[in-house]
Amino acid sequence: MAIGVAFGRFDEAFGLDGFKSYLAEFISTLLFVFAGVGSAMAYDKLTSSAALDPAGLVGVAVCHGFALFVAVAIAANISGGHVNPAVTFGLVLGGQITILKGIFYWIAQLVGAIVACLLLKFVTGGLTTPTHNVAAGMSTIEGVVMEIVITFALVYTVYATAADPKKGSLGTIAPIAIGFIVGANILAAGPFSGGSMNPARSFGPAVVSGDFTNNWVYWVGPLVGGGLAGAVYGGVFIGSHSHAPLSQDY
Repeated sequence: MAIGVAFGRFDEAFGLDGFKSYLAEFISTLLFVFAGVGSAMAYDKLTSSAALDPAGLVGVAVCHGFALFVAVAIAANISGGHVNPAVTFGLVLGGQITILKGIFYWIAQLVGAIVACLLLKFVTGGLTTPTHNVAAGMSTIEGVVMEIVITFALVYTVYATAADPKKGSLGTIAPIAIGFIVGANILAAGPFSGGSMNPARSFGPAVVSGDFTNNWVYWVGPLVGGGLAGAVYGGVFIGSHSHAPLSQDY
């Protein structure tokens, strides 16, 4: 299994198309995190409860799925619509984007998430920004494994429906499939690890709230899961690599 990782060229990373891609990632991540974190804050506002009941879990999962579907779709033709450092990392390891551009994607995604949470704090009159953490009775290692599994599922879906040059008509439904797998994973993992799958989604609230308790879980788990998906799908099922952003024809 060969993994085609490339560092990339500075003229490519700092060109106009590169900056357009970074802006697209910033905007899409901002919109996704605003809706996702906002749905959790809205639930807390309506129920005065820090813990989601089954209906609340479904509502938050559906909101994340819908928001990611839109976020991926609106950035797909510009940056590939990663909206997630774990997705970018998996695509770097699979040879679909260079390391240099991937670094700037990360910066754009993290800044977008932070700005989204700052806006939420402002427009809600200073409500607490909820952060991800493992459930009571679970160890952080169990949380990491949960995040590895669900992020693997997400990034594998990205490859199968969007990055694989053999995807055919699947490319037209990629944003829907990606949104669906995120919503499903939140339903499965939300009560346990929080169902993040996205370091930016967890980092933004942590920065704004000042609470970094176990935030490392949401870096290690998603990056390992995304990296494994990139290595497996990119190395085994794609095989040949063209160092370009995620396919832009969906």
